[in-house]
Amino acid sequence: MYAWDFQFLWSYRYLLAEGIGVTIGFTIAVVILGIIAGLVMGLMMLSRFAVLRFIAATYVELFRCTPLLVQLIWIYYALPILSGIELSGISAGLLALSLYGGAFYAEIIRGGVVSIDVGQSEAGMALGMTPFQIMKKVVLPQALKRMAPPMLNQSIIQLKNTSLISIIAVPDLLYQGQIIAHDSYKPLEVYTAVALAYLAILFPLTALARYGEKKLSVRD
Repeated sequence: MYAWDFQFLWSYRYLLAEGIGVTIGFTIAVVILGIIAGLVMGLMMLSRFAVLRFIAATYVELFRCTPLLVQLIWIYYALPILSGIELSGISAGLLALSLYGGAFYAEIIRGGVVSIDVGQSEAGMALGMTPFQIMKKVVLPQALKRMAPPMLNQSIIQLKNTSLISIIAVPDLLYQGQIIAHDSYKPLEVYTAVALAYLAILFPLTALARYGEKKLSVRD
């Protein structure tokens, strides 16, 4: 029978702590950048101009319909060759995860906006409001309430997606776990600890998402 031994992990606590910090910081960055990209593309998908709708739809389908791992590898290895711009692992990871997440945020934002009754916009037009004012003061405030739960769920997925950046040597939690496993020759304990660390981070967030969905459903 295998003899489990987690005590040795204490000597690697600083590596694990650094990995957790990088994972959380990276997640915050890609969520913010992804929401910005999603907002731009989501509103472009709702534009009256066909060119803008086509550009946004192409972006969304491109990043939603290709695996994130493939995108990450392509951006890290192929994009510098094509563009002549060198990308560090962190830069490539930020770009890949932000663009990937932005495609999903764009659909969430688009869906939230179109879910608002058209009568709301018509009422704003009757009051002499411009389309921008209607979107800013009437539609978006109502749509945000509906968008919040799926956006939080997508952000949780983004945190899990950060584990892929370990393949381009970004020192996140999984990458540090790989280093410890190679150094200690005890991968079972290491990856169990890594899994528990992800669980400790993600469980409160998923509980918050469920709580938010219940609160919003009650208000509706």
